[in-house]
Amino acid sequence: MTASSDPPTADTFPVEGRLLGIDFGTKRIGVAISTPEQTIASPLENYSRRTKPLDGEFLSKIANEYRVVGLVVGLPVHMSGDESEKSRQARNFGKWLSHLTKLPVRYWDERHTSLIAELYLHEADLSNKKRKARMDMVAAQIMLQNYLDSDDRTAAPQSL
Repeated sequence: MTASSDPPTADTFPVEGRLLGIDFGTKRIGVAISTPEQTIASPLENYSRRTKPLDGEFLSKIANEYRVVGLVVGLPVHMSGDESEKSRQARNFGKWLSHLTKLPVRYWDERHTSLIAELYLHEADLSNKKRKARMDMVAAQIMLQNYLDSDDRTAAPQSL
């Protein structure tokens, strides 16, 4: 964290320490966490959104508990790569969360993550109820792992 009231800028995004992966949704948020070495992402939790103050309290608590150094927010873009209204909402959410936690934020392409998560969970032979209960956090894990595996973490969101 910095002494300033503004969060660090994206060009100072940390290359060591835990990152929080966020699969943004208007009803639910999937949360994933990286290892301190930023090599492996793991699903952490699904959170059903309530109010802005409660959402902020929940996410701040996780960021503090896990000593998170940065946020990676999934950016829903069209197949063409163009941004959508949902992209704008995700960016606004990321800015809000960054300001709240004083952590830098990166946005990362989340195209196909829900589909891949659904395939993984289906292969695990889970019931529909159990798949649904894990979907968002597994999508967050996939998005965060794609970010961690990228050769260029500063690149604009690209297709998976």
